[in-house]
Amino acid sequence: MSGFRVGFVTGATPDKWARTWRERTRATLELVPVTEAEQEVGLRDGSLDMCLVRLPVDRAGLHCIPLYEEVPVVVVPADHVVSVVDEVTLDDLAGEQLVRPHASGWTPDVPQLDWPAMSEQEAVEVVASGSGVLLVPMSVARLHHRKDVVHRPVTDLPPTRIGLAWLVDNDEERVQSFIGVVRGRTERSSRG
Repeated sequence: MSGFRVGFVTGATPDKWARTWRERTRATLELVPVTEAEQEVGLRDGSLDMCLVRLPVDRAGLHCIPLYEEVPVVVVPADHVVSVVDEVTLDDLAGEQLVRPHASGWTPDVPQLDWPAMSEQEAVEVVASGSGVLLVPMSVARLHHRKDVVHRPVTDLPPTRIGLAWLVDNDEERVQSFIGVVRGRTERSSRG
């Protein structure tokens, strides 16, 4: 039997579940980092058995257990006016240039540049240069933290959610075991 491959989207942290899995089973668990664009592809093409995904995803043919919410934040240069407050609203950001404007689902009042496609890390580099601000989940901001940027919660943006997804047709024992780990079941508890 091949290794059990669990993808995890940028910012998701599968470590506690992987540790429990390794304590309970001899089956090999391979954690595979994926981007949001890749998260569904790996499930559907069979290269991943399961994946910690950032919701929403196309649920056709997928099971998905919502797990937790992520706080949305704005990433700004360290010397930006936002750096002196504890949190902001979208109104506070109305005059800002967004890096990756289509990713947030919100558009400021000022005309936006048509940025080329870029990774979260590249977007944080653009923010550090002073060319704009970035809206991302806090986990992504923490992952790509630099000394020349700060992040603050955006109180009126809805949180994003992380879920565990797998193909409806994949009901093998390892899938059920991993679901048990994620749901906090003990080794002796039954499925359900």
